[in-house]
Amino acid sequence: MLLVIDIGNTNTMIGVFDGENLKSRFRVATNLKKTSDELVATLFNMLVIKNIDIDSIEDSIISCVVPDVLYNWQSANRKLFQREAIIVNASTPTFLDIAYDNPKEVGADRIVDCVAAYSKYGGPIVVIDMGTAITFDVVTEDKKYLGGSIAPGIRIAQDGLFGSTAKLPKIRLSVPDSAIGRDTSSSINAGIIFGYIGMIDKIIEVIEDELVEKYNIKREDIRVVSTGGFSELISNESKYIDVIEHDLMLDGLRIIYESIKGK
Repeated sequence: MLLVIDIGNTNTMIGVFDGENLKSRFRVATNLKKTSDELVATLFNMLVIKNIDIDSIEDSIISCVVPDVLYNWQSANRKLFQREAIIVNASTPTFLDIAYDNPKEVGADRIVDCVAAYSKYGGPIVVIDMGTAITFDVVTEDKKYLGGSIAPGIRIAQDGLFGSTAKLPKIRLSVPDSAIGRDTSSSINAGIIFGYIGMIDKIIEVIEDELVEKYNIKREDIRVVSTGGFSELISNESKYIDVIEHDLMLDGLRIIYESIKGK
């Protein structure tokens, strides 16, 4: 079986694949202070809880956007499985033609998302990952990664509002019933959710306009895929998002691993 680890700014997603089947997945907080020994304990305990035999893990692949924690995760993998993990970065060979001005600036998470989305749906495709940051990435039908947009994520907006005001409460976000809140909590919820739906749809609209005008792509051929922690909350209300893929990053890591190993 294959262990895949996606280290994000806020959370780390871990999955175990048996072939193409995602046998199990779990989420832990990304913690800069955890030692490699603590990460060994975390991995070991989670695998035991999920009834996965440690000895059944044949290989590991890691994507990371937090360089300060990568070494400890590599060390933990080495201690637990006695082997080196494959690390995905901008230099990792994939079928994508990276058209970024400086390909080394493209985050590993964006590459993995695009590999998975294109493998599932082909191109042209717009991939939106709603995590700590919201990334918009574009891949053409001929597998060219054009780049995209980056915006602050919903949690950043919520934390900024809560941390910069004296009386506004931190709330649990949900789909609002109305844009006219009748109390402070519902007003904050409406402002954040409707605001982000509007922002995301506007960016998608502008991206699609550029693809039509500059690349002669038919609008009806463009598919929009979303993933990430807030994708369910936002995507169902969006005018343009076609499909939600909860495990896009994990699938992408598996696909890249299989490509590297020639499977």
